[in-house]
Amino acid sequence: MMTIAGLSGISYEPAQYMEYEAPEIRKSEILRYSGMRPGTPGTDDVCALLDDVTAQAAQSFTYRVMSQHISLSADTDDIPVLDIFRRSENLKRNLEGCDEAVIFAATVGAGIDRLIRRYERIEPARSLMLQAHGAERVEALCDAFNDDVKEAAEKAGFKTHPRFSPGYGDLPLEVQPILLSQLNAEKRLGITLGNSYMMSPSKSVTAIIGLERTDT
Repeated sequence: MMTIAGLSGISYEPAQYMEYEAPEIRKSEILRYSGMRPGTPGTDDVCALLDDVTAQAAQSFTYRVMSQHISLSADTDDIPVLDIFRRSENLKRNLEGCDEAVIFAATVGAGIDRLIRRYERIEPARSLMLQAHGAERVEALCDAFNDDVKEAAEKAGFKTHPRFSPGYGDLPLEVQPILLSQLNAEKRLGITLGNSYMMSPSKSVTAIIGLERTDT
């Protein structure tokens, strides 16, 4: 469970490592990510394929998060991670009214990437469905973490703003190394960056959740 203590001038709290149980599978989201529907040309039975893929991939996922509660106060401008906020007007608007925030990295591991590669040439429809399942899994993990942050924030007198990730709006992917380094995500989660700042494992997410005080 994420803890929101209220920083009150403290620049950082130690990063937290968390493991999650598998969130409930949302098959409608997998279909949405895949763009496939029953009767899609080239598939005999999309629903049967979906059921088969979710069963096949079940043991391929691990659900892990690194997070850190930080201050956004004006007197902490020397903190390196805050450089990302100077690169995006969209992020600044998202964080308007926030004195604090949670930054996090989440991943469902590399197992799904290996399955996707296995079927890319021999069974493209299955590979596509596996891609969609991986996307649904990491989003479900982010939603579970977001719910924990929201619950802890409300108890501490905050409300949360919508999470914001590199690649949204004008926040460039080039800020990924800053977030991953700050969270020690390579060592703790095995997340690395490749060409064009794409993360490996591919089903990984970094984001920031703004915290706005409601008890003042």
